[in-house]
Amino acid sequence: MALALVTGAARADSIAAGIVPRLVADGWEVVISDLGSGDYPCDLSDPSSPTELIERITRERGPLSALVLSHAHDVESGILDTTAASFDMHVAVNARATLLLIAAFAREVDEGGGAIVAFTSDHTTGNLPYGASKGALDRIVISAARELGAKGISANVVNPGPIDTGWMDDETRTVLTAH
Repeated sequence: MALALVTGAARADSIAAGIVPRLVADGWEVVISDLGSGDYPCDLSDPSSPTELIERITRERGPLSALVLSHAHDVESGILDTTAASFDMHVAVNARATLLLIAAFAREVDEGGGAIVAFTSDHTTGNLPYGASKGALDRIVISAARELGAKGISANVVNPGPIDTGWMDDETRTVLTAH
């Protein structure tokens, strides 16, 4: 049975939490990692954590065949009120951790190859640090697709659009579901 790591599945209404049962139904063995919960709790803002997470899972459960990267740090702010610390935290979790997870995964993947799917967003106005860090994530995944294809690793970035994961108010939900 193929093993997949899904990040960011702690909240019941998260995109990742919706993906996990589908992977299981399709025959995958799934391990979950989130900040303070899951099979493998992990603080992805710590630069050593992504590599340690992949190595630990591989050591304890066997080789991973897939990464589903749905973790995110999101504190809304714009150009005038984004602090350096907030920007750095967004980049650390949303971009740097993605890079480090992908690199560690690629080092551990066996000759059968593997798959990477990372979730992005095009939200920027009023949410600059989140959008900027997701833009960096996009480029990291594109680079992974090009660099790791020869190892049999596919890498795709998915923008699911506005999904109500608990952030929508009634007005927003009505506007977005009217079409």
